[in-house]
Amino acid sequence: MGVTEDLADALARDTIAAMEKIDDEDFSAKVAKELGATSTTMEEAYMTAMRVRLAEKRARDFLKTRLREAVADASK
Repeated sequence: MGVTEDLADALARDTIAAMEKIDDEDFSAKVAKELGATSTTMEEAYMTAMRVRLAEKRARDFLKTRLREAVADASK
């Protein structure tokens, strides 16, 4: 990745961690707005990183839940 993508991904990781701590689902949009005020290129890279990371997190949560359910059903 390039510098922009690397920085945006690091910011996305930090934002997701902050969202979980402060319990604010809209926090990523607030960060994106701040970025957009100074760099639309960085804002776009950040939003892409956020979408990819949140999608992966949701898919992993789904996978864990389904696996737990399957194990519980198998033990009945």
